Amino acid sequence: MPYTHRPPVGVVCGDVALWSVLAAATGYGFRDAGAAASPVEDLWLPLAVLAVAVPLSRRRPGTAVVLVNALCALGMADPATPANAHVLSLAALSCLLGARVAEARRPLLVLAGCLALDLAMCAVLRTPAVWWFYALTVLPAALLLPWLAGRHWRGRRELVREGWRLARSLEERQHLVAERARLTERADIAADMHDSLGHVLSLVALRAGALELSPDLTDRDRTDLAELRGTIADAVEQLRETVAVLHDPAGTEPGAGLPVTDTVEDLLGRAVASGVPVRWERHGAIPVLSSLVQRGLYRAVQEALTNAVKHAPDGEIRVRIAHGADRTRVSVVNAAPPAGRSEFAPEGPTGGAGGRGLTGLRERVAVLGGSLWTGPYQGGFRVTAVLPHQVAACPGMPTPRPEASPALRRPHAGAAHPAPGTDTAAPESVTRLASVRNAARRRSVAAFAAPVVAAAFFVPAAVYLAWQLTTSVLPPSRFDELTIGRPRAELAPLLPDHAYPYPPDHARSAPRPPGTRCEFYRSGRDLLTEVDLYRLCWSDNTLATKDTVPASRPTASWPPSGPSRRS
Repeated sequence: MPYTHRPPVGVVCGDVALWSVLAAATGYGFRDAGAAASPVEDLWLPLAVLAVAVPLSRRRPGTAVVLVNALCALGMADPATPANAHVLSLAALSCLLGARVAEARRPLLVLAGCLALDLAMCAVLRTPAVWWFYALTVLPAALLLPWLAGRHWRGRRELVREGWRLARSLEERQHLVAERARLTERADIAADMHDSLGHVLSLVALRAGALELSPDLTDRDRTDLAELRGTIADAVEQLRETVAVLHDPAGTEPGAGLPVTDTVEDLLGRAVASGVPVRWERHGAIPVLSSLVQRGLYRAVQEALTNAVKHAPDGEIRVRIAHGADRTRVSVVNAAPPAGRSEFAPEGPTGGAGGRGLTGLRERVAVLGGSLWTGPYQGGFRVTAVLPHQVAACPGMPTPRPEASPALRRPHAGAAHPAPGTDTAAPESVTRLASVRNAARRRSVAAFAAPVVAAAFFVPAAVYLAWQLTTSVLPPSRFDELTIGRPRAELAPLLPDHAYPYPPDHARSAPRPPGTRCEFYRSGRDLLTEVDLYRLCWSDNTLATKDTVPASRPTASWPPSGPSRRS
């Protein structure tokens, strides 16, 4: 059995409610029309069209507007009045068109086509001026203004929805920042565990190996020391595995955690006391170093000593520290490893699985703005680090610790502008919010510009037509005061300023007395309803006849067989 898509219950209830409201308005208009209204054309047909147009407005709102506008165009054929209740339905569906279609080009084409159809209907039916006035004022307002209101409603909903989406995005980014800070702290702990505890364990293992050679020990003591040295070696490997688990490989700066209280001199003194053959020298005046640089030098010497003790425990180690004007250079060189041991790899112990080693040291030095060189040297291995005396941010280096997401940071009033060539791309959230705001501004501009453009086209014609309809009104009381046979100069105070220029065809073709010139005047000021006309026929500027022309096309009672109301 093929799957049939069924709309949600809420959608169906909404369509039924809208159809009920529009159907009630249509029924009220049918009852107000009286006995002249046709049940089929004025009631059942509009209800059927609305039953199709209302649900269709969700998928094809433009088509729904065209269908209801066709009802308004058919209402132009009413000989009594062009006004009908379908204008309310047209306004409602035009509002839905603006609310459900994001673009403006196609809806504007639909609205323009509807107006063209209404004006063409007036031209085809040769309707009186009142019908033209209705088509130039009421119908454009029912199409354009609700559509603009719907677009404004849609823009406001999009702005609110985008605001909530950005709020959720910022909240997620805050969680990401917190998670990144947590991972960075784990990396700091891992670096300190490797640099501090790993170094101490290596020295303990070296001390235990030296004790094995003592002549005062028994074979049992030597066996115990060998087991102790093996246990320490296993502990070092387990420590390296733990560090590998804690370390975050995302490029964060390690080692910005626990403070270092020992100095390089203390580190080298403990190594000498443990039996490590270390010779070290210092050149230049000791400068005032920042705590970060002091810690970096300490970690560089510590890591180099740890690698030398592990890979060449019997080789001589030379440490040279040279202080320059703005930089300090530290170099650690150890002799070749004894026969039977593997040579150093180009990257030292980082070639093994799970170790931090020189890779972590290289990250630390790079963050501080320095440089690190490692590699074989005269059969042994050399580690050289150059660090500035004061930490300076280096372009392209990752920040030590993410403090806030770019979407949450906003420049203060005195912030310096970014240097040319730097990446100043706005975050996605800012770009998205700016796009939604620009769309809302464009809709606001359209809400003012579209009525102005429409007014420039329709208002002059509508105003001129309204002026002609209102300045050609002859009140019934004044019409009764007009006396046939009196000259025009005496009757001028009772006449309007202008005659009605658009009498219907049946009034123009009615017989008139020979040699007379007839003028027509409206009997009321109603602009949306056709009223009776007064016909005044003049002969040599003397009133010859005056007649009343019915608003609707007469059958037998008009025109009169002879001159009417002739004195």
